[in-house]
Amino acid sequence: MKKIIAIFSMLAAFSIAYATATVEAKPTVKASEVYLPVGNTGQMLSVQDLSLISVKDFQNLTGKKMNLVDRLSFKIAQKKLRNSINTDGSFSKKKVEKFFNSAAEGSSGFHLGGFILGLLLGLIGVLIAYLIKDDKKRARVKWAWIGWVAWLIIYGVILLA
Repeated sequence: MKKIIAIFSMLAAFSIAYATATVEAKPTVKASEVYLPVGNTGQMLSVQDLSLISVKDFQNLTGKKMNLVDRLSFKIAQKKLRNSINTDGSFSKKKVEKFFNSAAEGSSGFHLGGFILGLLLGLIGVLIAYLIKDDKKRARVKWAWIGWVAWLIIYGVILLA
């Protein structure tokens, strides 16, 4: 019995000694690497530059004169944008970084599971989509509603036939 206990304690010690954990750092999105189209000319401006540009330069880029309300709202949005960018150029708010990461992945937003929930279970499927919490909840709920509308259309066609 003592030998079995000794063997198990050695196995436990060796398994703990050789345990490793790897942590992968997510690549951060830099504000200077994200470009947005400005004006009708198709000019691209980085988010970093947009947060620092003057109103007069922005008017020259877009080719449109801004009234007082537009200039104030531009300055307020610019201040919010500056506050969401860290000193190293990465985004500080997770929502902004998540938005740009999803845009970089090229996700279309279609969620098959949500669509199937709405199509097969109807309104109950939409409620289930609201109850599931993860990163794709917004797309799931949207497509569950679309699936439910498709379910209603199919049901209506069957009733009319």
